[in-house]
Formats: sequence, structure tokens, C-alpha cells
Amino acid sequence: MLTRIVARIVAACSRHALWVVLLSGLLTVLSAWFAVTHFAINTDSNTLIASDLPWRQRQEAFNRAFPQNDGLILMVLDGATPEAAQDAADRIVARLKDDSKNFDFVRLPPEQSFFGRDGLLFQPVAKVQQVSDQLNKAQPLISTLADDPSLRGLSQMIGMMGIGIEQGKIPLAQVQPFFGHMADTVEGALAGRLVPFSFQGLAGGSDDQANPNRRFVQIKPKLDYGALEPGAAATEVVHRAVQDLGIGPQTGVTVRLTGQIPLDDQEFGTLKDGFALNSILTVLAVVFLLWLALKSGRLIVAVFLATAVGLVVTAALGLLMVGALNLISVAFAVLFIGIGVDFGIQFSVRYRDERYIEDALVPAIVGAGVKAGRPLLLAAAATTAGFYSFLPTDYRGVSELGLIAGSGMIIAFVVAITLLPALIRLFNPPSEGTEVGYAFLKPVDHFLETHRLLVIAATLGPVLLMSPLLFHVHFDFDPLDLNSDQAEAVATIRDLAKDANTTPYKIDVLEPTLARANAVAAEIAKLPHVANAKTLDAYVPPEQEPKLLLISDLKDTLGPSLEPGDDLKPAPTDAENVDALKGAVVRLDKAALKGTGDAQATAKRLSADIAKLAEAQPKARDVATQAFVPAMHLLIDQIKGLISAERVTLETLPARIHRDWVTDDGQARIEVTPKDLSTSNASIQAFGDAVLGVAPDATGQPIVIKDSGDSVIHAFIEAGLLALASIAVLLYLALRRVVDVLLTLVPLILAGLLTMEIMVLIGMPLNFANIIAIPLLLGLGVAFKIYFVLAWRAGQRHVLQSSLTRAVFFSASCTAVAFGSLWASSHPGTSSMGKLLALSLACTLVSAIFFQPALMGPPRDEERVDPEEEAHRITQEFARAAE
Repeated sequence: MLTRIVARIVAACSRHALWVVLLSGLLTVLSAWFAVTHFAINTDSNTLIASDLPWRQRQEAFNRAFPQNDGLILMVLDGATPEAAQDAADRIVARLKDDSKNFDFVRLPPEQSFFGRDGLLFQPVAKVQQVSDQLNKAQPLISTLADDPSLRGLSQMIGMMGIGIEQGKIPLAQVQPFFGHMADTVEGALAGRLVPFSFQGLAGGSDDQANPNRRFVQIKPKLDYGALEPGAAATEVVHRAVQDLGIGPQTGVTVRLTGQIPLDDQEFGTLKDGFALNSILTVLAVVFLLWLALKSGRLIVAVFLATAVGLVVTAALGLLMVGALNLISVAFAVLFIGIGVDFGIQFSVRYRDERYIEDALVPAIVGAGVKAGRPLLLAAAATTAGFYSFLPTDYRGVSELGLIAGSGMIIAFVVAITLLPALIRLFNPPSEGTEVGYAFLKPVDHFLETHRLLVIAATLGPVLLMSPLLFHVHFDFDPLDLNSDQAEAVATIRDLAKDANTTPYKIDVLEPTLARANAVAAEIAKLPHVANAKTLDAYVPPEQEPKLLLISDLKDTLGPSLEPGDDLKPAPTDAENVDALKGAVVRLDKAALKGTGDAQATAKRLSADIAKLAEAQPKARDVATQAFVPAMHLLIDQIKGLISAERVTLETLPARIHRDWVTDDGQARIEVTPKDLSTSNASIQAFGDAVLGVAPDATGQPIVIKDSGDSVIHAFIEAGLLALASIAVLLYLALRRVVDVLLTLVPLILAGLLTMEIMVLIGMPLNFANIIAIPLLLGLGVAFKIYFVLAWRAGQRHVLQSSLTRAVFFSASCTAVAFGSLWASSHPGTSSMGKLLALSLACTLVSAIFFQPALMGPPRDEERVDPEEEAHRITQEFARAAE
């Protein structure tokens, strides 16, 4: 009955070929119009997994409580000096903070200004005493810079240091590093280069941070999830501001952007690299393979047109069903082309075979429909069932992909038995002069038939022997591994992850009260995987009284020096700068006599450099001014902040800090830092599991990436089992024999096992990208197996010599080229997808062409009834009607 229905459709479409093509063209135009006018893509990666999962609900609850921490762009500024990084950060914030069109906010981390004022209170009392003593000793020098923050004031400060060295109050060796850095900056100015200078030595030494020259800017952009790169517009504004402000390596500051938004945007940018060239080469390769398969330009055009029509209609239907494509469902096009071309090749190769047997055009078309129709229908149905099996899973991205791709398989089948026959009738390809099959494979057919058990054992044996490798198949759940390490956002994240203070692999816990948060944090801190567990209480320093007394004394000493008032000198002229520089040279020459070795050499070097600067063109002194003066202002501001420290309590903490840790309704946050900063899958999982054992409501990157991986794995296991079950039921309804169903599924399962075993051998893990190869393996794998089983049931012997093998081989080759080309992508996730697709197709093809014929053996006696005769009768019946 199915054969007659397909034959009737093919015959009708051949008879009314022009009308079919015109109606198909109209449908294509309408579908294209709908797809273009309703095209939408949701690039929000948070929507790819169902929102009702427990870990998603915890994540969303935390983001609702602290929305200011979600969807940030983090700007990382690494300066040649702390002052250079700080000055750049301040200028960027000043430039962008009022741009409400592109940003919700642009700010310095609230902790920065807080620690700038009250940072000394968090140091041990001995450290506060040390800083206090150092600043007291430097008071005359600091006062000089505060009164005259210019090249003249700097020269006077150098002169005062020289006097101190002459008098033996300051050891020359002690200031040697300071003088050396100053010489570097002056030499840069003489060469026309800006080499930033740091006065940190006068302000109490360097920070205790791992990267004291690093500063951050927090940017919350307004995103457009309808664009492929949602943060691109805001990011472009940031880059333009940095460029306009002249901030960059040439001024001693490196600016990098990272965070989830730049990560996603740069990932899409990486995907586009080489896309055009790769696509052109892939199309050319597919055309070449189609030529080898079909040997007719007219047939190739027919297959291409039919596939294009099906793709456009599927795109319109997909948008109608889901509204907006997601980052995974856009792959429906790749899947449709891969399997749609397969259907086209199957029909066209069968047509060529029929055209060789009978030269008449219409009988050959109808004959192709008679012999290929039922296998195509069953393959389309089974493939559709496989894709639809993803619908009930929690992996929404693949669920929508399954809906669109499954529906596309129905469209691909309809196009293959309607439009493609009509196009072949209109194009009228030339007749075939030679057999379409592979006569040279006759010895292989004979070997498979006479040595069945050997072939089966030789195939099953290695697969079974390697089966222990299946226990080593693992899922790389860190999405960062899908990105190129060359991408700025990725490299920056990996850099930040090396520092416990900045690692993004922290865990957050939301508790109903601060008291409860402190109690839970104390328990978490005891875990061996945890470096610390921090709450708002961490911002209240211990032992404040003795520190405040030291700071108060320091304020009395330095305070008046930092507020020159009317004593502030006007900006010097260039001549005044020259005179001051020459005076500094005299003092340095005398100071050099008080030292020996490297210390003396450094003093002489600085003296010679300053002398050259005094004699140089004014432009050189302007560059020196740019290098020294901003650092002077930052030094004075920094010291003013330090000496203005006051008692810190929970009630006096800055509002922005308080809001970053406690919500308006009293919910409190715990931030947990890992002890192991390696970011391996094992360490992330161990860290997350340990914290969850104490705080089941925990969230954050380690938990999100691990639980999302578990959700994806569960979704694919669920879908895989459902797919196999539904395909098995469908095959049984069509084939009515359990043995025949097994003959279809066993080679498919074998190909899947072999694919995973080879993955282990070559060290390829599953990940969020390449796991999408599984639907394709099911789709094409089931189709290939069905073709061979139905041919065998129809009584066909020597399958490898037939046109069917030619169709399957070139179908798989075209698909392998299309997907395998992804292997060359500079994007690691896409590359791994292409690699696994190519591997799975190779295993599927070997299983279908060599293992399955041996497994099936000769056709059954009751089915050796010369099916060609029945097919010929049906063909003639409908061919006459078509003509």
C-alpha cells in the first residue's frame, strides 16, 4: 500500500511537473518572506536549559536578589604602575558613567574606594605602625609634591633626597630602586615614550595583592538578545572610549574585557572567523561529490533546488513553531542539509539505476519512486521519531532543535517524492550508458557472503574487547573549554582564575539573614576544599582601636602638608622646570659620592638622564610631566584617604557594599573561594559537592557548570533511550519481524559504541557542542540501516554492488564533508563537533556497508520472489498514467 501511494504521488508530480515546480516556488517565496520578516534569534544562553530545574531556580533566585552582579562586563586594567591603572580606570568611569543608553551602570568596584580609605584597618597593627613610620619620614617629600605637583616640584623633591643622602640620613642603597625607576621614566621621555612612574614607595610600599598594578571597572551593559552578539553595541562603545582616551600599551596600560557577555560575544566572533572561505570550499567539495554520485549537472541542480526549497520551508515552519531560534536550534539547517541531501541522493541514484534499465524518462522517475519511496518514508519516519525524542527533555536548546529538525525530515521526504521528481521530469537528464552500482565490489560481496561469521566476529570482537573504555567516556562540563584560548575574554578569565581574590570559580550561598549566613559560612570554612567563606562581616576589621590611634597621629602630622591651600604654587613655566632639573642634577652628583657599586651607578645614571632632560626640547619635558604628575596627584589622594580612616561598623559601611552582600529584605550572601585554583573538572566538581553538602542552596559557576553538564547528559540519555524505543516500535510496525528490527538497530548501536570507544582512545571528551552529534548519528544511522534492511527484505543479493551502496556512500561522504569542515574551525567547540560528527559518520558508514550485510546474510527463501517483477508492474501502471 505504501509503495502504491508513493508511486501515485511521484507519477502525479511527474505528470504535472510544471505546476508542482510553480507551486513549490510560490510556497518557497512565501516561506522565505515569513522567515525573513519573522526571523528572530534568542542568544541568551540562560534559556537553553529548562528554568524549573532546582539548580536553575537557585541561580535565578540569587540573580534576583543581587541583579547588579548578573550580566556584567568586567574590564581588567593592568598598568605598568598602580597609578597608571588607577588613572585609566578613573577616566574610563568618568567617560561612560552617564551613558544610560548603553549601560545600566559603569563603576569602580565599591570595595576599591572603601579600602582606599579604610584599608590600613585591615592590616596587622605592626604593619600600620610600619606604614605610619615610613610616611612620617617621607613627610617633607610628600609636602613638596603636595605644594607643587609638577616637574619643578619633583626636581625639588629629588634635591631634598640628595641632601638627605649627603647628610647620611638616607642610605643611597635604600633609594636605589626608586632612582632606577625614575631613570627609566626619564629615558622614556627622552625617547618620546610615556613610561608611567609609581610613588608607591612613599605611600607605604606595594599592595599585598598578587597583582598590585591591576584595577577593575564593572560595566552592566544593556543587551540585545535578538542580535548574534548581544553585548556588541555596548562593547564597541567601551572600546571607542578607551581609544579616544588614549589608553593602551603605549601609555603603560593594557585593557581587557571579560565576563559572560564578552565570552559569548567573542565566541560568536570566533565562529565567524574563516566562515566564508570554509563555506565556499565545503560547497565546492559537496558539488564534486555529487558529480561523482550523479554524473549529471541537471541532477545536481535538481537535488540542490529541492534541498533549498525544503530548507526554506523548514525555516519558516520552525520560526512559526518556536518563535525565535536559540543558539542550538539554529543547527537545524546543518542537520536538514545533511539528511535532506541524503534523501535527494537516494532518489536520484535510484532514478539513474532505473534509467539504465529502461531508457524512458517517466518510467525511470516512477520506478525510482516505487523502489526508493518506502525506504525513504520509513527512514524519514524513524529519523523524525529520533529527533522528536528530545522534545520532553530539560535541554530546551536541543528540544527545540529536535522539534524543527524532526519536522524538517517530514518536509525533506515530501520534497523528495514531489518536487524532485518534477524537477527531474523538466530537466530531463541524459540516459545512463553504464551500470550505476559498483561492480568492482563483487569480490567483497562474495567475501561477506561466504565468511559471514568471520566478518561478524572481526567486527563485534574488537568492539566488545574495547567495551571497558566506555567507563572512561567523560563529559567536559566547563563551557570555557569550548572557547579559543586566543580570545581575549577567555585568556583573561584563565588569568583571573589563578588568583584567589579574582577567580570567577567561586560559589555563592543565599541565606535568609546575616546571622544565619555567618553561621553557615563558619561551617563551610572548615571544609578542606575551601580557602575562605566571606560575608558582609568581613568588611568590619578587627582590632580597630590601636590602628585608629596610629592613623590619628599620622593625620596630625601629614594632614596640614596635604592641604597647601594658598601655598599651592602655580604651574611652572618650561624655563622654571629646566632650572629646577639642573638643581636636581647638582644634588644627585653630590649624593652619588656617598655611595658605591650599583647604588652609585644608579644615582649617576639618573643625574645624567635629568641633565639630558634639562637640555632636551620642551616636548620631552612634556612627556615627563605626563608620566610623573598624574602619579603625584594619585599619591596625595591615596595618602589623604589613608589618614581619613574612621571606625568601621556594619552600620557605617558604604551603601553599595552593603547592597552587594545583603538585600533590602535582609537576605545575606556568602562568597566561598576554592582552595584548589586549578579549574580542572575534578577540582570544580569536588569543590561544588563539598559546599553543597553544607549549603544545599548554593549556586555560582562551579555548581552551575557542573549541574548544567549533568542536565545535558541526563537529557541525552533520556532522549537516546526514548529514541531507540520509538524507532524500534516504528520499525516493528513497518517490518513486522523482531529479527528485522534487530538487524536495523544492532549495527546502529554498534556504530555508537565504536564511536565512543574511539573517542576515549583519541582523548576526546563529550561537551556541550559535540554532543549534538548524537541526533545526527541517530538520524543518518537509522536511515542507512533501513535502506539496507528493506533492500535485503526485498530479496536483493550482493548489496555492495548495487546502486544503494553508491547512494549511501556518497550521501555519507557529502554529509561528512559538510560537517567535517567544522573540524577546521578556529573555535574549539565547533571543531570538536566537526571531529565527532566525522567520526560518528565514519563508524556508521562502516557498520552499514560491511557489518550489516554480513549480519543479514542471504535473503530469506520466502522473500526470494524476484521483487523486480512486482516493482516493474507497479512502475508501468503509474508511468502510463503519468505520461
